[in-house]
Amino acid sequence: MVEKIRQTLRDSKIARWTALAVVAFTMLCGYFLTDVMAPLKPMLEEQLLWSSTDYGIFTSAYGWFNVFLLMLIFGGIILDKIGVRLTGLGACSLMLIGCAIKYGAVSGYLPLEGELLGMKAQVAIAALGYAIFGVGVEIAGITVSKIIVKWFKGYEMALAMGLEMATARLGTMLAMSVTVPFANMCNSISAPIFLCLIMLCIGLIAFIVYTVMDKKLEASDGNDEEEEESFHVKDIWLIIANKGFWLIALLCVLFYSAVFPFLKYATDLMVNKYAVDPELAGIIPSLLPLGTLFLTPFFGNLYDHKGKGATIMLIGALMLIGVHVLFALPLLNYWWFATIIMIVLGIAFSLVPSAMWPSVPKIIPEKQLGTAYALIFWVQNWGLMGVPALIGWVLDRYCKLGGEGQPAYDYTIPMAIFACFGILALLIALMLKAEDKKKGYGLELPNIQKK
Repeated sequence: MVEKIRQTLRDSKIARWTALAVVAFTMLCGYFLTDVMAPLKPMLEEQLLWSSTDYGIFTSAYGWFNVFLLMLIFGGIILDKIGVRLTGLGACSLMLIGCAIKYGAVSGYLPLEGELLGMKAQVAIAALGYAIFGVGVEIAGITVSKIIVKWFKGYEMALAMGLEMATARLGTMLAMSVTVPFANMCNSISAPIFLCLIMLCIGLIAFIVYTVMDKKLEASDGNDEEEEESFHVKDIWLIIANKGFWLIALLCVLFYSAVFPFLKYATDLMVNKYAVDPELAGIIPSLLPLGTLFLTPFFGNLYDHKGKGATIMLIGALMLIGVHVLFALPLLNYWWFATIIMIVLGIAFSLVPSAMWPSVPKIIPEKQLGTAYALIFWVQNWGLMGVPALIGWVLDRYCKLGGEGQPAYDYTIPMAIFACFGILALLIALMLKAEDKKKGYGLELPNIQKK
């Protein structure tokens, strides 16, 4: 009878794909808020008198608590200790709290005058909300990664991770494409953030639904795995002593530092370099997550059945370099050319994550996965925190052009910086492929083994 119950849960396609759909929707809601301010940069400068440095500081706040207070690492340990249900609910609650603070600051409901900690008070409070949200969404991310391993190990794990990432990127696509029109329609720069607040409430409800499914799964399994292999704090040393882990972590931070911070400025790039109308400028960057919606699951399915994970990551890093070099060069400053480059970046952005995240369970034991993913996300957050602030400072210091009204910028230097991250990512990908050949992690082997 117990075996029959198990067949209807983890071994049931309907059960595991339903579980994936629920948690993926929660992440979609989170990613909407993650990028909702990116298309608003010109409006922030015009209406709220933010500078590029202000915007860069605000954007970098995403990683403040994750990096300096080690919240991600603590979150990973908590995840391995108390499980996905309570950790996920806590993460969703933090996302809601952070969004509410951010909305209060940008909307003006919180009367903010003068400076706070050397920043404009409004920027500081908005950044505080974004920092709290950053803790929630990152912990939610590692929780969902462990959920997928829990339900899909031995099955279509890379495809499942690819579909989850694709669904989350749909939130990014919506943020890029609808934010400015929605703000103009409501005649309020804070309206899109309020929409995010509503979506996060729905996302929390969705995760509550998942907790019911997860409880039934563990009841049917009799909690066997949790009793046999419990996480110990000393296991952290085993993770950080693993060279393969560090290569994955470094590839992650370098690759994502050339993509996510770029997206924060991509709409402004379209306006300044390619002369796209500000209301339409977010549509071109939205093509990047739109492409991942289809390609990440495709490449994940390819990895499941054919393998070649290390090679896939290598090709993605090469494409990343080419894209940012083309964005940096002063040629073909037309919207259609920017569109083509963005589509290529979308392909690169599909290649690397589709192989990188499913490769972690091949290097790290399952009982340590929560902490391992947390440590990788912690390393990644150094880039997500530092690079946006760096780009904002570079724009104000070296790239501001003359003229009246809204500031204009030359994006050549920022694009060159992003290209350098791509070059470093390529070197790490080569080292990872060599380490896999030496240690036999199986990164080039399919996830689904023929029986």
